[in-house]
Amino acid sequence: MIKSYFLIVLVVLSLCACKKEIVRENKPAVQTSSISQLGKSDIDNVLDVHVRESQALLKELMLKLYKRNPRELAKSELKLPEEHVVRLFDLKHDWNFNELHDKHGVDAIKLTFDQDYEGDRIFAFIAGLLGMIMKSYDYQSDFYIFDTVKPQKLYNCARNIEIAVWKLSNSLMENGEPYLYTNSLSDESVNLSYERLFGKLIATQDNISTIISGKKNRTVKTVIQRMATAVFLPI
Repeated sequence: MIKSYFLIVLVVLSLCACKKEIVRENKPAVQTSSISQLGKSDIDNVLDVHVRESQALLKELMLKLYKRNPRELAKSELKLPEEHVVRLFDLKHDWNFNELHDKHGVDAIKLTFDQDYEGDRIFAFIAGLLGMIMKSYDYQSDFYIFDTVKPQKLYNCARNIEIAVWKLSNSLMENGEPYLYTNSLSDESVNLSYERLFGKLIATQDNISTIISGKKNRTVKTVIQRMATAVFLPI
C-alpha cells in the first residue's frame, strides 16, 4: 500500500514538472558562468560599458553625417556609409589610414577643418574622435582587475569633443559653407539630433571620469576655455 502511494506521488510530481512554464523575468540575463568575468571588478565592467556606449554613439553619428553630407561619401571608393562603419569599428587596423596622412586623434580631427584637405572629412572627423576617445582609455575596450585609466585623460577628452563640436558648427570654408552640415539651416525644420548625440558622447566621458576619480581618490584639474580660442587638450 505504501509503495503504491509513493508511486502515485511520483507520477503526479512528474506530470506537474512537465506542465510547468519557464517564465523569463523582465531584466537582463546575468552571465555568471563567463570565465572572463572572473578577472573583472565592478569598475572594469563600468569601463567596458562606457567604451561600448561611446563607440555606438560614434557609429550613429557617422551614418547621420554621411546621410547629411553625401559629397563626402563620393570622395571614397566605399560607396555605402555602412562600409565605412565596418572599416573603422569592426576591422582590425593600426589607426594609420592613408587618406588621413597617418594622422591620429586630434590631428585627424583638425583635417576636417583644413581648407586644403581633399579627403573624406567625415571619416577624418569620426576616426579622429574614435582614436582620441580610445587613447583616453589607453586603447583598451576590455578591462580587468589590474587595468587602470587616468580620469584626467577622460576629462580632457570630453573637453576636446566640445571643441570639435563647436568647430563643426562654426568653422566655414572660404565659400561660406560649413565643412560638414549637421544641425538644420535657417530655412529648414529644426533638427537637434546631432546635438543630442554629441551631448551623450560628452556626458559619457565626463561620467566615467567622475567615477574613476572618485574610485581612485584622484583630483581632476578642470579647464575653462573660450570656445572661439580654445585649444585641444593633451590626452
